[in-house]
Order: sequence, then structure tokens, then C-alpha cells
Amino acid sequence: MSLTLKIRHTSGADENIPIPKYATTGSSGADLRANFPESIRNFGKILLPGCRSLIPTGLMMEIPEGHEVQIRPRSGLAIKNGVTVLNSPGTIDSDYRGEVAVILINFGDKEFKISHGDRIAQMVVAEVVQMEFLLSKDLAKTERGATGFGSTGID
Repeated sequence: MSLTLKIRHTSGADENIPIPKYATTGSSGADLRANFPESIRNFGKILLPGCRSLIPTGLMMEIPEGHEVQIRPRSGLAIKNGVTVLNSPGTIDSDYRGEVAVILINFGDKEFKISHGDRIAQMVVAEVVQMEFLLSKDLAKTERGATGFGSTGID
């Protein structure tokens, strides 16, 4: 099944930065890139250890109703530099039409430079089911019941 996700650039975005695309036929995520305003394109942004920053992508999306875009970390940035998406996964709702930006945090021990055009995160399109919420005095019983954290052991 193939759906279309319309993308447009924000005013002032660098339209030479590639839009998201799948790297392989088996990819579930498409890379998002930093798209800085012209005033800092040549400098980028330094993310100090323990600090976070909102990184613009220069993109706006028309996500089909019944879907969302999830913003997820790139594993290479996480393992090599300790840089990840803070609110992972971030959610872009189908009715949002503003710029997509990514909250990056540096959990590493060295400063990390984000340059204009760098791949900073990946986006995954997912189906969404909206439920009806019903307040109830009783919930169905299960074998597990209310046991939670660590209830199945560590083996």
C-alpha cells in the first residue's frame, strides 16, 4: 500500500537540503536533516554535554488523516556521540501544519556540532487508532492483574 505525504519548505528554508527518503527498500524510517536559517547556516549549532536544542528541518507536512509521523533518534548519533531525540518518539499529528523541528539532547561527554544539512533524526509514518474512552467501575480480570515493573523477572 502506498500513501502520499505532502511536504513543503518553510519560508526561508534551504530548498537544496534533501527531503526525507527511505535509504533502502526495507527501511521504516526516513532521515530528517537540519535546515538552519540563513543567518547561522555557515556556523551550525554546538550542543554542549547535558544540553538540548530545538533543531529546525525547514519542512512542513500534510500527514494523511488516520496517521502520524513519529520522530525517532538515529542510532549512529546515539552510540557514537550520545546525541538522541529527547521526547522519543516525538509525535507529529495529522492536523499540524507548522514546521517540523527536532528536540536533540547531548548525553555524551563532548560537545557535538550540528551542521546545516546533517541527518539529525528519522521519521516513521504510523497508523493511528482513536478510541472512545469510557469510565468504568470494573475492568476485566487477567492472570497478570496489577503486577508491574519487574513482575516477570529478569531472566
